[in-house]
Amino acid sequence: MTEKRLHLLIQGRVQGVYYRQSMKEMADLRHVKGWVRNLPSGEVEAVIEGDGVMVDDLVGWCRRGPDRAAVDRVRIDWEEPKGDFKSFVVKG
Repeated sequence: MTEKRLHLLIQGRVQGVYYRQSMKEMADLRHVKGWVRNLPSGEVEAVIEGDGVMVDDLVGWCRRGPDRAAVDRVRIDWEEPKGDFKSFVVKG
């Protein structure tokens, strides 16, 4: 199992559409850990870590989001896996 950690910035109509809670549900199903939060700019930011295949699968979901979302872009920055997350949480 190869661990992967990514920092995501999701742009589009992604606030007020149940994006963060849906992402938590999708992360939990894949045993991916990390966090997600809304930004004042209207974007959603997340850091995700876990098995590389499951992280990639979650990124695929992020590109679509929940039904009411309209994702324009997902910016991905790679980070070194740290193993410092115990679960996936929705911040503020």
